[in-house]
Amino acid sequence: MTPDQKRAAEILAGHRESIDRLDAILIYTLGERFKHTQAVGKLKAEHALPPSDPAREAQQIDRLTDLANRADLDPKFAKEFLNFIISEVIQHHKKHQE
Repeated sequence: MTPDQKRAAEILAGHRESIDRLDAILIYTLGERFKHTQAVGKLKAEHALPPSDPAREAQQIDRLTDLANRADLDPKFAKEFLNFIISEVIQHHKKHQE
């Protein structure tokens, strides 16, 4: 391995360590988020509230699109990601109502 390749491998390892830490943060953050949305689903079921709130969802999409732009993240990706999470949450809320 050349000195340049060795240095590149060290840099790559550093990036991968950061990616691994960030992946863990994402998973734990999603876990915490779903704990709260589960509690919301139970509350909605107990009070006969609808499982989805389109106004809130639209507000969240706008807010996260703005955050994505400020974070230099593709807003289309952020919107698709949030829509995926919202659809999962709504499914959980519907289960609570059954």
